[in-house]
Amino acid sequence: MRYSNLFTKTLRQVPGRVRAPSYRLLLQGGYVRPVSQGLFSFTPLGMRVMRNIQTIIREEMERLGGQEVLVPLVNPREMWVSSGRDGLIERDMVRFQDRAGRDLVLSPTHEEAMVELMRSSARSYRDLPQFLYQFQTKFRDEEKTRCGLVRAREFVMKDAYSFHRSFAELNGFFPKVFAAYQEIFRRCGVSVEAAEAGVGYMGGQRSYEFLMPSECGDDYLISCDHCAYTANEDVAIGQKESFQQPLRPIRDVSVPDRQSLTVVRQLLEIPRARMLKSMLYRALEGYVMAVVRGDQDVSEEKLGAVVGRPIIGPAQRPDLDQLGLLGPWLSPLDVPETARGAITVVIDDACAESSNMLSAENTPGRVYADVNFGRDFDSDFVADITRIPDRSTCRHCGTGTLRRVRAMELGNIFRLGDFYTRAMKYWVREEDGKQTFPYMGSYGIGLGRLMSGVVDANRDEQGIIWPTELAPFRVFLMSIGKSLSVRDVVEELYQELGDQVLFDDRRESISHKLKDADLLGIPLRVIVSRDAVQEGFVEVGIRRSGETRRVHRNDLVRTIAEMLGESGDV
Repeated sequence: MRYSNLFTKTLRQVPGRVRAPSYRLLLQGGYVRPVSQGLFSFTPLGMRVMRNIQTIIREEMERLGGQEVLVPLVNPREMWVSSGRDGLIERDMVRFQDRAGRDLVLSPTHEEAMVELMRSSARSYRDLPQFLYQFQTKFRDEEKTRCGLVRAREFVMKDAYSFHRSFAELNGFFPKVFAAYQEIFRRCGVSVEAAEAGVGYMGGQRSYEFLMPSECGDDYLISCDHCAYTANEDVAIGQKESFQQPLRPIRDVSVPDRQSLTVVRQLLEIPRARMLKSMLYRALEGYVMAVVRGDQDVSEEKLGAVVGRPIIGPAQRPDLDQLGLLGPWLSPLDVPETARGAITVVIDDACAESSNMLSAENTPGRVYADVNFGRDFDSDFVADITRIPDRSTCRHCGTGTLRRVRAMELGNIFRLGDFYTRAMKYWVREEDGKQTFPYMGSYGIGLGRLMSGVVDANRDEQGIIWPTELAPFRVFLMSIGKSLSVRDVVEELYQELGDQVLFDDRRESISHKLKDADLLGIPLRVIVSRDAVQEGFVEVGIRRSGETRRVHRNDLVRTIAEMLGESGDV
């Protein structure tokens, strides 16, 4: 490719609001262009990288026997109703009607569509197992986009789905995909931590995320500095403190009007850890009140696991009005009769084990002091429902300290069991004629997010440093000088190197070309100069190390092949 024919060129400056290094470099290098908030176009350079990522993933999926398919982005809404997930995804999923009035959705994920594809083709135990994968667009109407491609509204995912006759068969296949994902990320030049994670609205039994430490991440990785324990902060467990004192009688305290509970706590000189914080959530069925310490945060993932139904999100003012909860604070002590049947109360175990706590009332302008669980109020469940704070003690080894690090999720794998097949009534017939519901696994990688992760992990002050397998071109070719001999040699090399080379044929300054070469991140740079031509040599620079070599012109093609193949990266 001649640079003069390349569709997009590099940018010297990007908008000031672009702060994420990976997003800034992808914009400057001409790999992506924004269309609107969370919506991006990929340029020819970006598409070459995307295709290289897809090639790596295809190779690893097909090593496991995967077969590539494609299901529609637009799905009938009735499929989501049949799986029970339509009510779990509210504004994130776009719903609309076609001209005939049929209800449709822009799918944020494709478990339902894959089940329907299987239903159309696999009805016997002889048809299992199956492992299907696709590269397909998803749309999620995210409220907050982040760091360019890291959290976009429209994006391309590789999602794969396996179907098995038994749980044991699924359990045996799951580690193979786990290993394949580790190999994909290794080949892409990123180091990831595999961490236990929640299932969220995906449902099922167990999941793992592949997380890369990054300031652009929207997750937190919890890991022990002594043992091998790692988990997403939504499900991580650790040792928690409780506060024990001789029990004091409960006190009803009047407080200043229109003051926050934080101000009231300070007026009463009570630390945050001695305060009960009550929050109301909407679940798939009914409401859940979570009661935690004032210095801790609720994990919606843990909360949903305790009550056995997914948490949709925090309750809104209309929900409180409907339940007769006046606010501005909530309390588990005096829930109105009208709300008791609709609300499940869950108290965190650290609160249940602590004494003489401060709690709000459901009556404005009053609080309770010296509240004790079991004496002054009860709950439906006592369980761990909080996110573990940084530097907590590890519960697994008992000695290590848990560290909390911001991380970017690059992939995930879910052991779904028969969650979808049973809900959607997809069965296969066994040898004895009985009907059985196949067991499913789901495995996803976001391609744009992975591209951002690769740039985040492979860059310097000058620009991107693409791993060889992902680079849009392997060689950046340029010349110094205007002599005919230099032109002839550089044109000959351009023809010899073929489609792996980007030939900078622009009439730009040498410094401009060198800066663009560094910014684009192409692994090797070949410079042809007059002195080098006279001596029969060209200069080869290695982007990652900064090393340069003088290579005989006749040996260039062979030497480049050797340099690119020595370790799979340069």
